[in-house]
Amino acid sequence: MRLIESSAPPFDGVSLLADPIHGYISLTVPFTNTTTREQTEKDLIDSPWVQRLRYILQLQSAHWVYPGAEHTRFQHSLGTMHLAGRFMRQLYPSLHRIIPDLPSLAFLEEFVRITALLHDIGHGPFCHFFDHHFLHQYGLSHELVGQHIIRDHLGEIIRNIQRSPSGYFANGEQLNPEHIAFLILKDPHQSTKGLPSWVTALRPLLGGIFTPDNCDYVLRDSYMCGVAIGPVDIERLLHYTFFSSHGLTIHQSGLSALQMFLHARLYLYANVYYHRTTRAIDLHLQEIFQPTLQLLFPHNPLKALSRYLHLTDWHVMETVRTWPKSRHPGKRRLGVEWANILNRHVKWKTAFSLLVPIPQGSSSFQPQTFLARMRKSLPLKLRETDIRIDFAYKDPRPINLLQMGGFQIFVWNPATNTIDKESLRTYLQHLPARMITLRIFSQDHSQDMVLAQAAEKTLQKHWPELLHPT
Repeated sequence: MRLIESSAPPFDGVSLLADPIHGYISLTVPFTNTTTREQTEKDLIDSPWVQRLRYILQLQSAHWVYPGAEHTRFQHSLGTMHLAGRFMRQLYPSLHRIIPDLPSLAFLEEFVRITALLHDIGHGPFCHFFDHHFLHQYGLSHELVGQHIIRDHLGEIIRNIQRSPSGYFANGEQLNPEHIAFLILKDPHQSTKGLPSWVTALRPLLGGIFTPDNCDYVLRDSYMCGVAIGPVDIERLLHYTFFSSHGLTIHQSGLSALQMFLHARLYLYANVYYHRTTRAIDLHLQEIFQPTLQLLFPHNPLKALSRYLHLTDWHVMETVRTWPKSRHPGKRRLGVEWANILNRHVKWKTAFSLLVPIPQGSSSFQPQTFLARMRKSLPLKLRETDIRIDFAYKDPRPINLLQMGGFQIFVWNPATNTIDKESLRTYLQHLPARMITLRIFSQDHSQDMVLAQAAEKTLQKHWPELLHPT
């Protein structure tokens, strides 16, 4: 049933949000001249679960290094929704040519917009740090938690949405929360049995090399941090991306823009996400995070989603701020450590740092193995020095560009009118598949030279190829 007459003003039912990255973001809102209650994107955005993202910082610890990095997962999710809609409007004609029974443009636009809006809905405080240092003990990730939130708490709203900013769905079309939950997981091994072909076709759009998600965070994070990353040509990427019979494909003329984008993302990893002070703060957090969460939230999130709703960065930081004066000895001890972090008294200092490629086939190159061997290179009196080894992994592109499975990107060569994968390797061969920033931290700078010499000696003896790559 249509809720508004065609004579309605063209701007009714859609509102604009001002955004520093994209200018304006459109969202659907109820029409003003109808008494029938319509559910729209506004209902999703105003739901407690999406509003919760206002209190989860986008960059976990980087805001202690970059004062402008106070933006949240909420802002990023809106920007990702906006870009997803733009991608779908660009890609729809080519996707329709290879899948003739495709749903309407308005439906698919809304499908990818909602998927993008909700892709981070399961994040906990300190984002990916929370995944690694809390959720893993339950065999969970924020995507798995997000799937349950989408199915159990947002599913009814999703099913009742009938239009995108471009217009109404075709008769009989209805959004399926299960399809949205499938796409946010980005798991190459999850079963596609029973899914429409168009759902599986969209996998590389939402989990491939360049997506609305990573396009938004590269632009947004660099802007908010004040970091100059060089040109990121989203317009060119959009223009030269389409669906072929092989899958998501980029015109050869768009590869230079893809290369620039991946270089910009790598620059952000090196200078923002894995900044030495950010990693030092994360090392301190590792010492206190799990015992803190055992006091704040001793639950499997899937069995306590009503409580998980309130577990955010703000909740954690404002709660632990009171702990130094607690009568509880455990809280008091943790509160002192948290006070140092909140007041930016950085415990760990960088003594040595080196960017190295991940060695092929060397299972021994692990932080604890490196530390044990390095200690043997230290003077005897310093071998028990309290130091930390940090391996910060960078993934600027998939390890194997030609074996991405359901997330594979193809390249069209207009000169030969052929589609292949090999061109990706040619254009991106100078971008490393995976790198590690190896750092050694100590609690002061008094032994920096000795520690650096021991690190270099250890690398030269056990992994010389990392110091002198071919």
